Amino acid sequence: MLRYIVRRLIAIPLLIFGVVTVCFFLAHSIKGDPLSSLLSFRQLGNPEVVAATKKRWGLDKSLPEQWFIYIRNLLSGDFGTSFRTRRPVLEDISDRLPATLELAIASLVIGSLAGISLGMLAAYYRNRRIDDGARLFALVGSSMPVFWSGLILLFIFSVKLQILPGPGRLDPVTDIPPYVTGMFTIDALIAGEINKFLEVLKHMILPAFVMAWSMMGIISRVVRASMLDVLNQEYILTARSKGARELRVIINHALRNVMIPTLTIIGFSFAYLITGAVLVETIFSWPGVGYYAVSSTRALDFPAIIGVTIIGATAFLVTNLVTDISYAFANPKIRLG
Repeated sequence: MLRYIVRRLIAIPLLIFGVVTVCFFLAHSIKGDPLSSLLSFRQLGNPEVVAATKKRWGLDKSLPEQWFIYIRNLLSGDFGTSFRTRRPVLEDISDRLPATLELAIASLVIGSLAGISLGMLAAYYRNRRIDDGARLFALVGSSMPVFWSGLILLFIFSVKLQILPGPGRLDPVTDIPPYVTGMFTIDALIAGEINKFLEVLKHMILPAFVMAWSMMGIISRVVRASMLDVLNQEYILTARSKGARELRVIINHALRNVMIPTLTIIGFSFAYLITGAVLVETIFSWPGVGYYAVSSTRALDFPAIIGVTIIGATAFLVTNLVTDISYAFANPKIRLG
């Protein structure tokens, strides 16, 4: 396994290099002028200011020269400077990544537990009302666009019923907890501010559920299909004939053997949650990487766009590696090579 991990780790930088190259040329092929985010309308009419700005940001060079300079700087850890914020892109992403990770982890936990539970119930109570209800709930969540379900749930629970707070990570009048990790839940617990911790959780319920609901359908369908196949195997009948409790048969024997395809879905779902939180973060004013990506795209902020792409590609590659490694723990018969 160690040899397999080393080979995969060596391949990750090469794959990221290919992703960066493709993203760089695609971003610069978009119709539009990035100078509009760097200069005011009056300054755009001044040729001297325009020329100086292009030289300052390297826009006066040819596209291959810009790519070479960007790759050279990237190898030294420099992601460039954002056109919009005038700050290093790496600092911008570092400030916003904890918010996205916090939301993605909460969504993954909710989506995984709910999806696996719904799939198990649907398989165990096949063709009954519980099966129909579980499949309908999961199907609705995976079929509805997250921007629509987010707006509807926000309107119902925050505006009409007023049982959950509105957008944002905290109430406007609440101070953020002392910075340790950037994740408000953990920072609030470290500071011993339980009330603030509960407030963060309340703000996280809706966006985390919206993101989790979209992945429940896929996980529950995979678990249900795999569980139906496993429940008819001879070793399940043998375990039952030996007097094993039904819950033990389902958890220890059946569920463990359906975890391989489930882990694949969960692994890719986590990477998707990190990179695909654009709409949810925009709707709920969640200051994460997704919200930063939307703002950067609107402003044609090339360094920021490429920086977010690098983070997304890294998340997918690392998550894929962790998922493959987890196969060996879920099923000792699997050997990675």
